[in-house]
Amino acid sequence: MKNKLTALLFLLSGAAALAQPAPKPYGVLPSKRQLHWQETEMYCIVHFSMATFTDKEWGYGDEPNQTFNPAHFSAMQILGAAKAGGLNGIVVVAKHHDGFCLWPTKTTDHNVSKSLYKNGHGDILREYELATQKLGMKMGLYCSPWDRNNPIYGTPEYVTNIYRKQLKELYSNYGPLFMSWHDGANGGDGYYGGTREVRKIDKSTYYGWNDTWAITRKMQPGACLFGDVGPDVRWVGNEEGHAGETCWATFTPHAEEGDVPSNGNIKAWESVEGTRGGKYWIPAECDVPLRPGWFYHQSQDGKSKTPYQLVDLYYKSVGRGACLDLGLSPDKTGQLTSEDVNKLKQFGQIIKKTFAVNLAHGATFTADNVRGHNLAKYGPEKLMDNDRYSYWATDDAVTSPELTINLHSPKTFNVIRLRENIKLGQRIDSIGVDAWLAGKWTRIAGVTSIGACRLIRLPQTITSSKIRLHINAPVCIALSDFGLFKEPVHLTAPEIIRDKTGNVSIVTEAPVESIHYTLDGSEPTLRSALYAKPISLKYGGVLKAASFDSPSARSEIAIKQFGLSKQNWKVLSTNPSSGNAQSAIDEDPYTTWNTTEKEMPQEISISLGEERLIKAFTYLPRQDKKIDGIADRYTFSTSTDGVTWSPVAEGEFSNIKSNPIEQTVALKQAAKANYFKFTIKHVVSGNGVSVAEVGVIE
Repeated sequence: MKNKLTALLFLLSGAAALAQPAPKPYGVLPSKRQLHWQETEMYCIVHFSMATFTDKEWGYGDEPNQTFNPAHFSAMQILGAAKAGGLNGIVVVAKHHDGFCLWPTKTTDHNVSKSLYKNGHGDILREYELATQKLGMKMGLYCSPWDRNNPIYGTPEYVTNIYRKQLKELYSNYGPLFMSWHDGANGGDGYYGGTREVRKIDKSTYYGWNDTWAITRKMQPGACLFGDVGPDVRWVGNEEGHAGETCWATFTPHAEEGDVPSNGNIKAWESVEGTRGGKYWIPAECDVPLRPGWFYHQSQDGKSKTPYQLVDLYYKSVGRGACLDLGLSPDKTGQLTSEDVNKLKQFGQIIKKTFAVNLAHGATFTADNVRGHNLAKYGPEKLMDNDRYSYWATDDAVTSPELTINLHSPKTFNVIRLRENIKLGQRIDSIGVDAWLAGKWTRIAGVTSIGACRLIRLPQTITSSKIRLHINAPVCIALSDFGLFKEPVHLTAPEIIRDKTGNVSIVTEAPVESIHYTLDGSEPTLRSALYAKPISLKYGGVLKAASFDSPSARSEIAIKQFGLSKQNWKVLSTNPSSGNAQSAIDEDPYTTWNTTEKEMPQEISISLGEERLIKAFTYLPRQDKKIDGIADRYTFSTSTDGVTWSPVAEGEFSNIKSNPIEQTVALKQAAKANYFKFTIKHVVSGNGVSVAEVGVIE
């Protein structure tokens, strides 16, 4: 009788274990559309429109329709290159701030049907849509809410009769969409049908975002809504392409002005990390252009991010639980340059090669706890089944478990991948990783905020036969993936530095056999000039350099364009007067000329020390992640005597607040001068100005 009772109790306990319920969800959870977006991991946003032909970042809105006329537009070429780079979708910029629409809309004459492209019978969006279908890629759309062309922008009728009707046209005629992309484009100066004035709107209420987004929900229910405040996907708070080292998918947005956060009115710095235990599930998108700017500019040829710079961004975006949105910019022909195509291809090959083989396959997993002792349903072997939503789980009371992975033989790796089953929320606070090295456990990594994907890129390659995880969470865990990978070995590109005398040095992080360089625009090879001492570039030029460790081991190419040397330059005067004005011409990007006066314009006048032929000016905004004092409207003037001045260039630095890169202002006609003056007419924020560097290109 006793044996029968024991057997019965055993059977009942086994049944109870098999019936162990799944962990209760923790916090807010992702929707189906958000899961679909998260699985995309990498996609592109393509800026190709009127601004491509006017060489601007933001068109003013007064561009003739005939200006848009690409000779060889190819959506297949653009998306084929994106797919080779591992990108899985596209967000098409259907209308940018200049108001020019790439589809034949009924809402405005400023559209492709009134252009020379295909004699007015073209539809750029349809061509993108067909290309996504052929290549098996996802499609999204961006239609700028700001319209510098439309005469009724700023009135309620613009929102109801123009902007929302444009969205309805797009949602009706293209798709299905995986994203509807919205930003904080909240007015300013523009053409506006010929009024040429500044129009300001209430950025919290003008667009009526809740009613606008309701159109998306009804007409494209599978599309994630992107914006500063989501509601499905948030901007990460920078255009540098990276999330915070800690990055939560949950987020509670706060307004920078007033009480209601909205697109363009948010404490963007909070978006970098998100909010642990936030009110909403709003994961981050990391958007960054492949080139310095979002639209194509010939002056930026040769300055696209290198394949390994893209790899680094991949780890800092996808590898931190976000998605990477890479900006592509076709040229005036309507295609990506060969430079950009090749870099995308190399980037895709590196990622594919890195993650082709999971070195943890065949390992034995030993957990100190499995939920309900149910190995079949919750055991750690679930980490290796390539299912993002099957998982190893622990009992409710076990929130700091350990997992040992026996690889059975030494494996060499430098990348670790971890994922949670985010259908149950973002549960894990941190994970420590140990490796069995020299007969003892040694800590090799520690990370926070695992979420949809966490990639740990180790600073050095590790060879070990055993790995151990220490996990900390406020609730029981639901870990869904573990992987070990080997990123290919590569040489890093050298760094190119010039001092104020015009001497250029080329340095590397680690010793290499040789460094070779060119000054004629060609790619450096072993037959190019050997770097042995600083190179004099007093009058500027373009220098390309590469490191070599063998005939077949070459680093990526470093490229730097220099203007005139500032050795003999002097600050003639500033208005208002300032004691640190020399910082604007000291060749140090991290020192700045600062003022505090509120009134504009403000200016700095500089002596070149001799007469030079000026073809372009450069302006580098402050590089300390702050925006106060950054110029967005300017005038450059020249003089032969320092007394009489002639304006030679004026305009705006578009998008400089979000993308504070060096700005190049090319002159329509070269000017001989001994002096130049930089006048700041308006800044993006704060009082006073802040200038890191100004320069001249001859």
